[in-house]
Amino acid sequence: MNLGKLRWVRLYLVKFKRLWLVKVFRMDIHPSSQFSLSTKFDLTNPKGIHVGEESYIAFDVAILAHDLTRGFHTHTRIGRRCFVGARSIILPGITIGDESIVGAGSVVTRDVPPRTVVAGNPARVIKTDIVVAGPFGRLEGADARQGRMMAENDFA
Repeated sequence: MNLGKLRWVRLYLVKFKRLWLVKVFRMDIHPSSQFSLSTKFDLTNPKGIHVGEESYIAFDVAILAHDLTRGFHTHTRIGRRCFVGARSIILPGITIGDESIVGAGSVVTRDVPPRTVVAGNPARVIKTDIVVAGPFGRLEGADARQGRMMAENDFA
């Protein structure tokens, strides 16, 4: 069975979860953003979560907006057209600038400037002044590279 035929089920589940988070918990999640169903949004301070348009948050990402040990609630912001890699942790009060990419497994402890790639624990700047050409943090030329790789695999 082709699982691509069931993609619509996932899209409806994400749409329902976004609606639930926005209407019930009052999170600021743009309707054009996408996220995995396993993404963990902070429900202790839900009004502190902000996700910009055309951003993608991969599976098992944790986005925090509170710290009970220090007793504060704050705002955590993910800009527009960003990509947050799988199993990353975004700590409370962090701002990820527009068109930035967070590598998988990163722990973001400091603000990320716009158009920057960060990765690691703690997350460090890998590259600056990147060009994001499409939604969800897709780099310019990514479609061309994917097409070349698929063509090379056809002849292998």
